[in-house]
Amino acid sequence: MTARSRPQEAGVTRISLRAVQDGDLPLFFAWMSDPEATRVAAFTARDPADRAAFDAHWARIRSDTGVVMRTVVADGAVVGHVGEYGEAGDRQVTYWIDRAHWGRGLATAALRAYLDVTPTRPLHARAAADNAGSRRVLEKCGFVVTGADRGPARARGEEIDEVLVTLYA
Repeated sequence: MTARSRPQEAGVTRISLRAVQDGDLPLFFAWMSDPEATRVAAFTARDPADRAAFDAHWARIRSDTGVVMRTVVADGAVVGHVGEYGEAGDRQVTYWIDRAHWGRGLATAALRAYLDVTPTRPLHARAAADNAGSRRVLEKCGFVVTGADRGPARARGEEIDEVLVTLYA
């Protein structure tokens, strides 16, 4: 999968995707251990502040040929990551944008750019039912609601409602 650039609808000139580099990981760790961001995302690592666990997790991700992860770059700055994982027929999309960049349309642009280059269909995703921003991103990218579930939201310390969505075409 090669990097793609795509015009951004909310004022950012350009979104591109590239392979994850070692230098991206400290940024990812900072964003994914941000208490407010993890509360909104809900489904996070057991201990988002555990750097050793984070490093081990990303080492597994980067060595697993069944996982595709790309760094999201907006106007030359690293702002997040997007990718997919899972077994054939049940591939899941995932994305994370630095909270400092929320509300700019970057998650939507990044996911669209990723969907342009991945042939995987159907492609599934889950979001906390109360995470309106993530649900909007998925809907803008063509995902449709296919179900509901409840799951343990580690960042909130409780089980919460989830929305299950699928992209078919």
